Amino acid sequence: MRQLEKLKPFPSELLDFAKEVVIQLREAGHKAYCVGGCTRDTLIGIEPKEYDITTSATPEEVSEIFPHTVPIGVSFGVILVITGKYQFEVATFRKDQNYSDGRHPDNVTYSHDEQEDVLRRDFTINGMLYDPVSQEVIDYVGGMEDLNKKIVRTIGDPSERFNEDKLRMMRAIRFSSRYNFELDLDTFYAIEKLASDITQVSSERIRDEILKIITQSNPGHGIKMLSESGLLKYVLPDVEIMKGVEQPPEFHPEGDVFVHTCLVLDKLFKNQGGIVSPELGMGALLHDVGKPPTFSVSDRIRFNGHDRLGADMSKKICQELKFSNKQIEIIYALIKEHLKFKDVFNMKKSTLKRFIVMPHFEEHMALHLADCEASHGITAAYNFIMEKFDEFEDEEIRPTPLLTGKELIEMGYKPGPLFSEILNFIEEAQLEGDIKNSEEAKQAVSKKYPAK
Repeated sequence: MRQLEKLKPFPSELLDFAKEVVIQLREAGHKAYCVGGCTRDTLIGIEPKEYDITTSATPEEVSEIFPHTVPIGVSFGVILVITGKYQFEVATFRKDQNYSDGRHPDNVTYSHDEQEDVLRRDFTINGMLYDPVSQEVIDYVGGMEDLNKKIVRTIGDPSERFNEDKLRMMRAIRFSSRYNFELDLDTFYAIEKLASDITQVSSERIRDEILKIITQSNPGHGIKMLSESGLLKYVLPDVEIMKGVEQPPEFHPEGDVFVHTCLVLDKLFKNQGGIVSPELGMGALLHDVGKPPTFSVSDRIRFNGHDRLGADMSKKICQELKFSNKQIEIIYALIKEHLKFKDVFNMKKSTLKRFIVMPHFEEHMALHLADCEASHGITAAYNFIMEKFDEFEDEEIRPTPLLTGKELIEMGYKPGPLFSEILNFIEEAQLEGDIKNSEEAKQAVSKKYPAK
């Protein structure tokens, strides 16, 4: 049943350009509306970051109307229209037939009926049209009712929708956790039944969906929902087996490793003001992934070496998910170094300075703080380092070297392994404050390493 509702949008230049694209398509004799997330978010009260457009115009007709277009999915009726500094995905109304690969329709039939188009989409809250000219929402799928009830529900039969694109199962979890909506029971049961089919989805698409879950609102709840629905054991089995792995209650009153991990994600999102990088999110998700295989009980529950093993495990996990080498390097370091904060009180000044100039140290600090807040609540190490930042000047933390290799050669030393040893010796003495200028550095080198 078609429902209409007036909707006052968020005024923006982006919306103005989207409206102009709609108007030009209509002036050329075609139907056109904004669709999907922009309608959903505006109804919720969130300003859209993008506007997708659906139209009765074919890709060829769209290309004739607009001078700057890019064919990003012509076989599925999708054209990128570039106007001003903005770009919009413009998709032709269509009816899909069969999805033998679990992602793409085998056959696409273009349509002139907007209702037929929205009935092929994933969830009711994503299936509403918006007319930017009349400022009306057009709802054929009950999306407004589900938004009001805070429910994520598929359009039509959930098993059919998920068989069309298996990744929709993870998307259902993402929307439910992000907006704190309930998942419709029939939709949830279909995910439980089809969960193993998620392995048919490419690693890259699974990775992107995981990242959206852990870097948006309610990330811990999202991971719990992935587990409850049966998806987690297929997409991140090393996280699933954290469930039931007990921790020493004196340090982790919150519960097992899985509960702790979900809580870390939530603390991190809150502390970061909702801005969590993919690397930091994955570092938080996997920071204790080494605990299940290192679990032991002696005087108390222990996880000896879980930081090092977890870092190695994270590298393999992230490689399988097709993260870039640079991303893997950052995630690996976040996990490998996350226990070092307990040692900061006893570090020599030079060691501490080297520690806090580690690349991406602000993300190491963020993970450490969330880790503490999600367990014993003791943030003494975090506070100590923040005080040291105020105490140390930038010049002290990252001092200009007092000696160079060229100067060592002039002093009579030959290039070789000894060079590094001497330069490390000088850097440490400089960071400790024992030497303050080039002359003192030369004297110290001559005394400790007499030139032959």
